[in-house]
Amino acid sequence: MTEKALVLFSAGQDSTTCLAWALDRFDHVETVGFDYGQRHRIELDLRPAVLDALRRAFPDWAARLGEDHMVDLSVLGGISDTSLTRDVEIAMQANGLPNSFVPGRNLLFLTFAAAIAYRRGARHLVTGVCETDFSGYPDCRDDTMKAMQLALNLGMESRFVVETPLMWIDKAQTWALARELGGDALVDLIREDTHTCYNGDRTHHHDWGYGCGACPACDLRAAGYRRFMAG
Repeated sequence: MTEKALVLFSAGQDSTTCLAWALDRFDHVETVGFDYGQRHRIELDLRPAVLDALRRAFPDWAARLGEDHMVDLSVLGGISDTSLTRDVEIAMQANGLPNSFVPGRNLLFLTFAAAIAYRRGARHLVTGVCETDFSGYPDCRDDTMKAMQLALNLGMESRFVVETPLMWIDKAQTWALARELGGDALVDLIREDTHTCYNGDRTHHHDWGYGCGACPACDLRAAGYRRFMAG
């Protein structure tokens, strides 16, 4: 039986590493992205470029990489009041979460991904959520993913597996996983072609890639890269 996977792919470091992880394991892999009115929407523009770069650099993976899907979730940005969907400064809130937290985002992402996977015959849903080096988002936790897997399988009478290859590793280990999967070629591709910065900055270049160098996403990526290089 052909094992198929659908990867939630934003063209960031984590989702690109997860895509490589899936291409290394499954017979056929498709990708899905979401336009939810994010202010760092440059990631949407970079998605095709990252996919093309992967195909060029890794011919064996190219044979397994199938269709890319894009879902318009702009309604989520319309009802959210967050620093990722509004032009406001990233800050901590009274509830202990940063205002970059978009309530319901990963829950909706997985629901729509499962609907596509149901139609496409893909059993594995691969997402780059993590609760090791992360901003504290509750919809990135392992418990949330397990609950979503249960709900999706009950609600769709399916046997989806929500795969979270980064759940228990930090950003340094994520860089190391990329090297393990695709060598220095994949590490360099992630450095040069992917985008993680919440501010959508592609003008400032660092040893770890492009970004403003000050937002939480850049901080995590940069610190992880430094530990990875030191290790």
